Amino acid sequence: MKKSKKAGLILTVGAALFLVAGAPALADETDTISKNVYIGGVNVSGMTEEQATKAVEEKLGKGTGGNYTVKIGDETTTATAENFGMEWTNREVVHEAMEVAKGGNLIKQYKDKKDLQVEPKNFEVAYAPNEQAVKTYVEKLAEEYNRDAEEGDITFANGYPEVTGGETGIAVNVDQSVSSIMKALEGDGTELTVVAEVQKPSVTKEELSQVKDVLGTATTYYGSSYERNTNVEVGASKINGTLIMPGETFSVTAAVTPFNADNGYYPAPSYESGQVVDTYGGGICQVSTTLYNAVLKAELQVDERHNHTMLVSYVDPSKDAAIAEGLMDFIFTNNTDAPIYIYGVGYQGTLNFTIYGHETRDPNRSISFRSETLSQTDASTNVKLVAKSDQNIGYLNQTQSAHQGLEAVLWKDIVNADGTTDTVQVNSSSYQASPAIYEVGIVSPNTQASAAIQTAIANNDLATVQAIINGSYGSTSTAQTEAPETSAPETNAPTTDTPETSAPETNAPETDAPTTDAPTTDAPVQDPSGDMDDNIPADSGEVTVIG
Repeated sequence: MKKSKKAGLILTVGAALFLVAGAPALADETDTISKNVYIGGVNVSGMTEEQATKAVEEKLGKGTGGNYTVKIGDETTTATAENFGMEWTNREVVHEAMEVAKGGNLIKQYKDKKDLQVEPKNFEVAYAPNEQAVKTYVEKLAEEYNRDAEEGDITFANGYPEVTGGETGIAVNVDQSVSSIMKALEGDGTELTVVAEVQKPSVTKEELSQVKDVLGTATTYYGSSYERNTNVEVGASKINGTLIMPGETFSVTAAVTPFNADNGYYPAPSYESGQVVDTYGGGICQVSTTLYNAVLKAELQVDERHNHTMLVSYVDPSKDAAIAEGLMDFIFTNNTDAPIYIYGVGYQGTLNFTIYGHETRDPNRSISFRSETLSQTDASTNVKLVAKSDQNIGYLNQTQSAHQGLEAVLWKDIVNADGTTDTVQVNSSSYQASPAIYEVGIVSPNTQASAAIQTAIANNDLATVQAIINGSYGSTSTAQTEAPETSAPETNAPTTDTPETSAPETNAPETDAPTTDAPTTDAPVQDPSGDMDDNIPADSGEVTVIG
């Protein structure tokens, strides 16, 4: 029993000594935070509540100090908590920090402090965004990022197509974005999404970047009257720069019409109902024909094509493509996997079309086109005479030369990469034979001569008409005759009973070199207003050769 009392006495004395020695130290710490206590990672040991609050605010500001990733459509940016007006919402943790190692008797407090030396205490800080600050931030983003979609296009510079535009548009929805960001921030999210409508252009930069290869090119030549030359150049300019997306169809007639002065065209010779007449847009078929040859080389899908009623001189038979407003068209489809761009220009007598796109054909494969004439119909002796009641006997004017009839086929020869060959019929074309056409004056005080020449006209008897004009058929002393120099002189009306003869003016024809490209052809149709101007010979009297 004496031993037990001695141990108890020692414990009591030790506790008393602890109270005497440790009590003042513990008392000194009642108004400050214990050592090794942190708030939001900020060491607040030995601080009062006021000091700790200030320290946390200075260290962390009004936010956590971290960054947020903000996604806007396909783009991203970063933001800080300050952008969102983050506010410290659990300030009570300062008081909680003050209470650490302060509860219980002195022994417990002592033990708690020892525990802090082993494992410091950290109080988490909670923040909440300020909705008005978030809205202000989103509105600034909208000002920076809002933009309309920019359609992609191609310009032809330095002899090569260059891509412009093709950028997406963005329209930020401010209200929905504020709600989205507030929700994410309140849930401690660090990846934020701005709600925005992404407006994609119909043609993107990525799509246009594929347009870099020449798929097909064709050239023809022109040169005669200012009017026809202008029509060719105007027509080419209306097609130049055309962009056709995969699967889209292109109509040449739709692109170049209407044929009138307001659209830049002049009257020039065209073929209408079997005769040559001046119509607005005369010569435009050379535009459609040249483009047709480029389309064939590019191996695009031809949906509609018509040959002329009569042969043209600027390409071989079956290589033409006639158009007539409201009646016939040249239509093709982009059957490739990428957009195609059409470059077309007529300048100083040279007309060229080049089609750019994405080349996927085997480079060791080649194609060529050839025209084959199956049959011909000679029309050199065919004549059609037209009475002119407003012209005196002696007036003889050839308005159209004779055109031979012809049946032709276009072939496509293919040499494959392995050396094998294939031949495919592209089209068959039928060109009608047509007579030479002359206008004949019938007015004369000599009724016998007038009756005779009208009979000759009805019989299409050119020899008799010429005999009457020359005075070798009966009495024709009232006629003034201009002897035709070749097959198509123009004879002016007589003014006296004594004939005066003068040599007619004839315009020298300019011949266009035919293109070596070969068009594909659908079933031919009769062309009531096709471009027949290139078929007029140099001896055609009043009509100028405009090939």
